[in-house]
Amino acid sequence: MALPPWLQRQLRALLSLRGHAVLLAGAPGLGQYELALALTRAWLCEHPSGDGACGACDSCHAIDVRAHPDLFVLMPEQQAIDLGWPLDPVTQERIERKEIKPSRQIRVDAARAAVAFAQLSHTRPQGQVLLIHPGERLNVESANTLLKTLEEPPGRVRFVLATEAAHALLPTIRSRCQTHTMAWPTEAEGRAWLAAEGAQECPGLTDADWAACWRMAGGRPDEALAWARLGVTERVWRALPRQLAQGDAAVIGDWPLARQVQVLMQLCHDAMAVAAGGKPRYFDAAALPPVPAVARLSAFWRVLQQAWRTVEHPWQPGLWTEAWAQRTAAVFAPGAAAGAALHSCP
Repeated sequence: MALPPWLQRQLRALLSLRGHAVLLAGAPGLGQYELALALTRAWLCEHPSGDGACGACDSCHAIDVRAHPDLFVLMPEQQAIDLGWPLDPVTQERIERKEIKPSRQIRVDAARAAVAFAQLSHTRPQGQVLLIHPGERLNVESANTLLKTLEEPPGRVRFVLATEAAHALLPTIRSRCQTHTMAWPTEAEGRAWLAAEGAQECPGLTDADWAACWRMAGGRPDEALAWARLGVTERVWRALPRQLAQGDAAVIGDWPLARQVQVLMQLCHDAMAVAAGGKPRYFDAAALPPVPAVARLSAFWRVLQQAWRTVEHPWQPGLWTEAWAQRTAAVFAPGAAAGAALHSCP
């Protein structure tokens, strides 16, 4: 699949770098993983050009089928499963036997396996590549395991790390990489890509629907497509702020909990922006409910941040959604007593 034009421009620039480790950092939804994989393909390609990999050689095919002997992909197990990367046989068997659940963090054992991979001889003249995504899922122990190899890689080993939260990486990891800040697409090229890419996945959406997804995503193409997959249309987008403010979570009840927290944070962000005399970013100003006091919104933002840090815990989804619907309605209800609902948090 061809890269979007804004990622292709960045790939050309990255191919001119001479360091052994690149960190792709930026906001969620800007294509870090796609760019990291494209860079990996170019590094390992037998016939690369200034535009990237050829897409036709044995190396490119081996990456396509997730079987390149000189590529190690270091990811949380759940993410590897979602993206089609094979797990090591022992971990795969333990998951199938339900002895463990797929991890959402990068385990230290996986980091040790990556270090062991780097000690092996490469099978092709292009060397070896270690792709790490998302970098913020390295815990302290797994990050420290990689440090020595990242600083002094043996042989022809190169690293590409992708992250949506560079601040969460250890400073010692960041300092050993050349950081590339992800570029944002223009609205014209982002919207054009979104409509073309989404035509097959979300048929029937109008230009106004895609515009609503684009706005809700804050101008991030991957995020806009994710909102469309969840059923966001112009009608949903315009009704959502007041529905949430009234405690009506029917539209978002089937969404993943992380997306539910995200949309509540977007509502809170836009309400605070309006309260401060600014413009909303994610919703239309006319669609927002009456804005409560800034102090109440600030308190709500703090508990939402706490919820975001714990959203991957095994909550009971229905109860979780109902609790947050009531809490949101309390924040936007008239009267000072509404703040009492913020003192407890799922």
